[in-house]
Amino acid sequence: MRRLWGLALVALALVAGPVQASDHRPGDLVLEPGSVTAPDGRLIRFELGTLYVPENRASPGSRIIGVGFARIRATTPGDAPPVFLLPGGPGNSYLNAFTDRDAAAAAQLTGILPYTAAADVVIVDQRGFSRRGEVLELTPAPMALDRAGAPATEAEAAIAFARGAVAANPGRDLAGYTVTQCAEDVNDLRRALGYARLTLSGQSFGSQWSFAVMRLHPEIVARALISGAEPLAKNYDMPSQVFAAFQRIAWEADHDQGLAPHLPSGGVMAALTAVRDRFAAGPITAQVPGEAASVVLGLTDLQAALIRPAADWPAFVLEVYRGRYETLARETLARRRGSPVRLIQPLIDSSVGVSPGREHLLRTDPAVSYLGVGDFDPLIAAASAWPTPDAGDDFRNPFQSPIPMLFIHGDWDTSTPLENMLGALPYFPKARAVVAHRAGHQSRAAVFARAPEVLAAVIGFLRTGEVRDLPSEVWLPAPTFRVPAP
Repeated sequence: MRRLWGLALVALALVAGPVQASDHRPGDLVLEPGSVTAPDGRLIRFELGTLYVPENRASPGSRIIGVGFARIRATTPGDAPPVFLLPGGPGNSYLNAFTDRDAAAAAQLTGILPYTAAADVVIVDQRGFSRRGEVLELTPAPMALDRAGAPATEAEAAIAFARGAVAANPGRDLAGYTVTQCAEDVNDLRRALGYARLTLSGQSFGSQWSFAVMRLHPEIVARALISGAEPLAKNYDMPSQVFAAFQRIAWEADHDQGLAPHLPSGGVMAALTAVRDRFAAGPITAQVPGEAASVVLGLTDLQAALIRPAADWPAFVLEVYRGRYETLARETLARRRGSPVRLIQPLIDSSVGVSPGREHLLRTDPAVSYLGVGDFDPLIAAASAWPTPDAGDDFRNPFQSPIPMLFIHGDWDTSTPLENMLGALPYFPKARAVVAHRAGHQSRAAVFARAPEVLAAVIGFLRTGEVRDLPSEVWLPAPTFRVPAP
């Protein structure tokens, strides 16, 4: 679920890497050795690098840009192809594991290191969001607080945002920031590092990026590990499938002893329906805690706040149901004040796009009345204002593939619903799926912590392609739901 919009352009923030890209040719590599102490005390040696690539391979004489990456060698050398880790977003990077020294970096490194038991691990940045190259961001201007959010307003803002981004980037060819160009970056990096084939590991947008590599270069992919699946044809999630994940969370919440005193008749879903109807009837003005300001809230604002961690979601709904708007007001105020938007996200999303048939399904889905159109409508409205070309249905459509696949997907995932993965399975006859019950979008870490034997089996799959030791499902414990504020 993306929900970027409702904001206008102010300024561009650019972070450039230490070496000027103009000094290099396509395919050049810069490698720097480094080391970091893992949380368990081990000294981890790695290489931090930059690959230089054309900004737009379709344009002769294109500007050269840098794409960052890191490589950790396998703990035991072997014949397994390297594991290329592709981060999500768009607009995420895993390289903080090697450059930073905070808790987030330590957690990132802890998540990466197990894969070195299978093969070399190569962590790849996204073009346009790489401190080893360029980070392109737009900082939005504050929105008015005295008007409720609305789909038409957010669509208009998205169009203005796109036009402003193009105007703010003279000399940059933003048409080159597509998922197909990201896929070519992976292939160029594979070639530059001297690997014949690779294994893909993608989470969320990283899975969509992986599907693009498999679509364009199936001959180089030995196998793939996918979680939070986002197939190319499902760039925007079906509201009813996201809503089904909420229903599963609500079932668990309705049977939670801590929440029992706070539940109305009909449980969490009844509270959500009442809240939806209340905001649909007209805007509500709420005071923002700790602020002099008040904010006018509408149904669109409520819908933008619904995607949140499962352990928090029922309490949030119940607080709003009881007329406690403090959290919603604070989050809406922060959204309207604005924070930097990573340009790679709308650029890629507008390029991957959506088929006319799926757009029809999105807009007529019955769960739109609960979740709104903020996940897709602003991006579709602004698509023609972005210079990235539409990839087309031939690229988006599902494709049959003999590549061995392993899917891990949480059935509480409200960002990329479980049905995304289930719909992809028939196209990969050598696929195995692990459904993680009660897991959200970041399902891998939760599964591996709960069932270390699954992690061991995943490492075996990455090394050999074998899936016999993998279960079809893993049950996570019920979370400790937050109790609503009194």
